[in-house]
Amino acid sequence: MSLSGEREEETTASKTSLSGEREEGTTASKMSLSGGREEGTTASKMSLSGEREEETTASKMSLSGEREEETTASKMTQDTSSKSVQKPRAESPTTSLLSMNQPPAFSQEPLPDDNKEVESLDSEDALKITHNLLDRRSQTLLTVQQDIKAKLKHKYQHISEGIGHHGNQSLLKDIYTELYITEGGSGGLNNEHEVRQIEMASKKQTTRETPIKCNDIFKPLPGQDKPIRTVLTKGIAGIGKTVSVQKVILDWAEGKANQDVNFMFPLPFRDLNLKKDQYSLMQLLSHYFPELKEIDSIEDGETKTVFIFDGLDECRLPLDFKNNEKCCDVTKPTSVDVLLTNLIEGNLLPSALVWITSRPAAANQIPPECVAQVTEVRGFNDPQKEEYFRKKITDQNLANEIIKHMKTSRSLHIMCHMPVFCWISATVLEMILKEAEKDEVPKTLTQMYSHFMLIQTIVKNKKYNKATETNPKERSQSDKEMILKLAKLAFQQLQKGNLIFYEEDLRECGLDVTEASEYSALCSEIFKEESGLYQDKVYSFVHLSIQEFLAAVHALESCLDKKENVFSPTSDEEKESIQLSDLHRRAVDQALKSKNGHLDLFLRFLLGLSLESNQNLLRGLLTQTGSTTQSNEETVERTVRYLSDKIKYESSPERIINLFHCLNELGANSLVEDMQTSLQSGTLSEIKLKPDQCSALAYLLLMSEEVLEKFKLKRYNTSEKGYQRLLPVVKTCKRALLDHCKLTCESCETLASALQTPNSPLRELDLSYNDLGDRGMELLCVGLTSPLCNIQTLVLDRCELTYESFETLASALQTPNSPLRELDLSYNDLGDRGVKLLCVGLTSPLCNIQTLV
Repeated sequence: MSLSGEREEETTASKTSLSGEREEGTTASKMSLSGGREEGTTASKMSLSGEREEETTASKMSLSGEREEETTASKMTQDTSSKSVQKPRAESPTTSLLSMNQPPAFSQEPLPDDNKEVESLDSEDALKITHNLLDRRSQTLLTVQQDIKAKLKHKYQHISEGIGHHGNQSLLKDIYTELYITEGGSGGLNNEHEVRQIEMASKKQTTRETPIKCNDIFKPLPGQDKPIRTVLTKGIAGIGKTVSVQKVILDWAEGKANQDVNFMFPLPFRDLNLKKDQYSLMQLLSHYFPELKEIDSIEDGETKTVFIFDGLDECRLPLDFKNNEKCCDVTKPTSVDVLLTNLIEGNLLPSALVWITSRPAAANQIPPECVAQVTEVRGFNDPQKEEYFRKKITDQNLANEIIKHMKTSRSLHIMCHMPVFCWISATVLEMILKEAEKDEVPKTLTQMYSHFMLIQTIVKNKKYNKATETNPKERSQSDKEMILKLAKLAFQQLQKGNLIFYEEDLRECGLDVTEASEYSALCSEIFKEESGLYQDKVYSFVHLSIQEFLAAVHALESCLDKKENVFSPTSDEEKESIQLSDLHRRAVDQALKSKNGHLDLFLRFLLGLSLESNQNLLRGLLTQTGSTTQSNEETVERTVRYLSDKIKYESSPERIINLFHCLNELGANSLVEDMQTSLQSGTLSEIKLKPDQCSALAYLLLMSEEVLEKFKLKRYNTSEKGYQRLLPVVKTCKRALLDHCKLTCESCETLASALQTPNSPLRELDLSYNDLGDRGMELLCVGLTSPLCNIQTLVLDRCELTYESFETLASALQTPNSPLRELDLSYNDLGDRGVKLLCVGLTSPLCNIQTLV
């Protein structure tokens, strides 16, 4: 069975075995280069080992999802040292050669000695030598393939949850659970913080999605007829992208799947970043896989090769698809960046398959025209969350208690969408609940991560410092120095947007490689050192959220102990009067300015750490808690007031939502609780809502796991500003009815952002009787043209649109694969010119409009 799923049948024909001998028979099974078999009836075949192998019927799964069926067959090889070689028939040399499942010729250059010999022989002897040459190549190819499989099996058979190579590891096959991978639409840019993306993903699914098994990643979806060459798989940090890659590689190496593939080459971006010299593609591959030096080239039409580039978000290469030179020669040296862009574009090895994984924010680095299919790793759904805890915790009563507790906190339960957070929570809650310290059970993210850091100290001290076993919770001076250095690294690299670090990054933070290796050994569940494919050292925190937490610890320690504000230079005079609430205000301002929300979770941690109960968990790290002139209570009070003022006056509804998360970390939930009470009692329509109350209501609706069937904006009694605060809710409903709400062009920017929300259930948007104007239409079309938009019905009745709007709208109607089917433009001043412009879009073959009003 080939990748395309086509089956090859054989009639009775002469076949030449790998030893150069001929086999006669009826329809027979054929051996592919990868060692896989294709369908046939019972027949004899020769194996390389010289022993007969009996096989029962079995099936194998290919990368395209097709099965290769095998009937009962026997294989036998003949010992050439004891038996004579039969001559192939001279009358049908062509049939004899072409009927074999022939290995490709890896080099077009003849071998001098053998060719001279061929020239001096008759046709039958020449054919025999040709067979022997091909035989040698086939055996070399098979040997190289088996060596690479053994190497990859050794590297990928183990897995550890958040632990570097110093930690205990488990076999992947023992703990792997199939992750939920779905069709991901496109590689469009998503600028939301990943925790916000989890909140959307945690809502109950209301539309049918196509689940994809990781071994079927290149299989065309129903309705797709073209073969898939390049797949881009998106997923937030810690969701399971790398584990899925590991599973595919291991299954291939162990002969369980994709045996129609000759070679798989995993080339993580974190390794490729270090390659500064020029290489040809074959040199680069041989650098990572020296076994390939036995082969001249893999450039032919028959060798099936898969390249796996894991971690596009970690790439520090320019990936300049527009300006990089074209390269079609696998033996031509050039930069690694040029090799990658040409391989992805299909200029190099156009028959090779390419799989790229990335966090959503970096996915747009690959041009859409280079990607045949986009998939998304969704992580755990609610049943899988419970399954994880029951597998992880052997005491089922304790597991049930943990599950029950996680469900009491919506923010914690949402985070469990990430497998790595399930692991963190299980680590913390198992120890706390066993010790019966139930008054300390964490209810917020800051509490959970503070406990996690404390537990890592306990584990390290019990393991390495026997003298402190009497008080394992006590942090030594060396503990403090180590964690604070890591915290500084976390903050500086978070500011740069880096999740992985190299030696030069460590040196910038005052760490040397020896220290980093030591820390990764002592704190294997916080910070890890990994060896790349060529033993290059790469460092990272176990998860982005741990980096964000430690970055907050650095900011707090700098303020309390060093009297410094990490967000601005602090003079000696200012150091005398610096307050923790001053740091909070600067942090809030910086987070609100961020275009992609990269400081959102950091801010939640930083504010949560202002609580004395959380600072106590960091005992030993901070010289003092609180501030010299300000108590914890005063700090919290001032910060809550500042957040409340920002909620009242901040113009971005999206940014406001994170401020409510911050209030939750501080335990200041009165506004949200009041809204919750009114919502449950059904009295919201009886009161006039202030803008900050509308923001609290939006926060509640966004945090709910339920998807709204209909969101009717004008049912709420509020001002125009209040309506603006409620607009983010449209991303969590199926039908958004926003008519008669005095919305303006400013509202369209928020709506455009909502239309670009991944996996949004929104299908109908009614904006009639609002003065959007041409500027509003222009902003709205940014969302409509996004590959993430799922709108099927758009109502723009009486929106004060003129002909100028319809040039933009006509362009939006020509968006490839647009889901828009119904469009209502009634009672707008189109004019003849507007109608002509609109017709350009409507007559486009890309337009999918079925109903126009």
